[in-house]
Amino acid sequence: MSDGAPALEVVDLRVEVDYGAREDIVDEISLQVVAGEVLGLVGESGSGKTTVGLAILGHTRRGARIARGEVRIEGRDILALPPLERQRLRGRLVSYVPQDPASALSPAMRIGRQLEEALTEHGFGASDAERQARIVEVLGEVLLPTDATFLRRYPHQLSGGQQQRVALAMAFANRPRVIVLDEPTTGLDVTTQAHVLETVRELCAAHGVAAVYVSHDLAVVATLASRVAVMYSGRLAEVGPTGTLFRLAAHPYTRRLVEAIPELSGKHALVGIPGTAPRPGHRPTGCFFAPRCPYMEMSCTVAPPELETIAAEHEVRCFRYADVLRDAVAARPMATPRAEIEVEDALVSVLGVDASYGARQVLYDVELVIRPRECLALVGESGSGKTTLARCIAGLHATYTGAIAYQGRPLLAGSRARDADTRREIQYVFQSPYNSLNPRKTIRQIVGQPVRVFFDVGGADVRGRVTEALERVQLSRTVLDRYPHQLSGGERQRAAIARALIAEPQLLVCDEVTSALDVSVQAAIIDVLAELQRELDIGLLFVTHNLALIRTLSQEVAVMSQGRIVERGLVDDVLDNPSAEYTRKLLSDTPSLEAALAASG
Repeated sequence: MSDGAPALEVVDLRVEVDYGAREDIVDEISLQVVAGEVLGLVGESGSGKTTVGLAILGHTRRGARIARGEVRIEGRDILALPPLERQRLRGRLVSYVPQDPASALSPAMRIGRQLEEALTEHGFGASDAERQARIVEVLGEVLLPTDATFLRRYPHQLSGGQQQRVALAMAFANRPRVIVLDEPTTGLDVTTQAHVLETVRELCAAHGVAAVYVSHDLAVVATLASRVAVMYSGRLAEVGPTGTLFRLAAHPYTRRLVEAIPELSGKHALVGIPGTAPRPGHRPTGCFFAPRCPYMEMSCTVAPPELETIAAEHEVRCFRYADVLRDAVAARPMATPRAEIEVEDALVSVLGVDASYGARQVLYDVELVIRPRECLALVGESGSGKTTLARCIAGLHATYTGAIAYQGRPLLAGSRARDADTRREIQYVFQSPYNSLNPRKTIRQIVGQPVRVFFDVGGADVRGRVTEALERVQLSRTVLDRYPHQLSGGERQRAAIARALIAEPQLLVCDEVTSALDVSVQAAIIDVLAELQRELDIGLLFVTHNLALIRTLSQEVAVMSQGRIVERGLVDDVLDNPSAEYTRKLLSDTPSLEAALAASG
């Protein structure tokens, strides 16, 4: 960390539930960030990252209250200010970039008007001309067009990456001293993500802005942040320089997070973390991580450990950090060798497929083969045509020409034209389990529905099959009578996979099924899919934009760009020696812990 005075200081922050027993959501949070520095704030969903990020703005979500602490920006405690004055500072002294730019941009206002409003509301500039000059300047800084045509566009006329850059421009427009970025690249492909991260890095350095980058993607944080604060169940578990935390983690939780980060090299196994973090009001007496910790001993369950300094700028909350540090130098478990591809008849073959949405063509002369017991990864940027191709194979998109065959038989376009056996044998797992599971039905009803549709069996048999399917994806029967909103994101995705598996498919199409998940949950889902493929001998089409994931799971890869397959082959051949310039660009844009640590020395 720089020797300069901190631009942002968080001192002993506590945020509580604002009713009942007022259990803490986060507590004992103390952080410092100097001007120009990016601090990564990481942890699983529910760890309290976003709560801390919002508290830095002097704000909480409904149902929560800031009970104690200080948030000093350039020495001024904004929590001591009246609410109206605190509100005026947001966007001027401290800014926020949300995960979803759609929530930051008004769909009814043109881009230029929204930027202008952000400046006028905070009294920036003495004239319209000065404000217009600042709009042009800040759009240039985030690498967006500055012409009148672009400024007249509405948010829906921009790509996801452009929307996120506009959100960044709005956040930086008034030249704030502190900025909180709440997972701003989660929904972006790796190329767009790389551009947005580079923009954040350059703007913070150029303007001396102290940034807190909230994320569950540790590979992204490793490439961007100089220091990292790891949160677990509302507490800081470990804080330290990026290189130190990722090489010599002193907390068991940090170490397990690092082991869950996918590598481009694919040398090491992805290892998830069993169990889930306890919620407010359900946390144990001692160390909150103890129920999931391989280092747990009786003393860990008596009283919680304090955050203590173990080296320069390195703090950890763990009684057994010395043992963890000793083991941190031990080799990570190596990846399980992938099954060899057997040359045999294709499970699915795609020949000369062109697909369109209305008058807009999105696939051009695509050819592809998926073999039995093989996992084929389909990778590329957003808009490259990956999902459209997957939907054509699954029968969810019918507007295409060319031939798609399944087990040597032509597949009719559209699932309604296909027979029941074909619909059963090709199953689709969607990107968002929030949208693909019926919120009005229990997990028992959701997972059991394909049994009632495809098999002529009674109630007891349905119950048995549902329980077996849940066990296959490592979900206990305790979730049977819960509704989707009562499950975590990872549990919901497992339930969606169980629903597909219960139909006894021959081909499982997984469309970006890990894109919104924490690294530890992502690792567990990938492990489940790999085990299912080995046990059930099913074919797998794995659609993703994360190249670091595919070595763990896939034997072959096809790279798509602008509706065409530009390269395909064995995973090791394509990733180690790419022949297409586009593939090389994707690889260079993919966040990599290995590359980040090598660059930091």
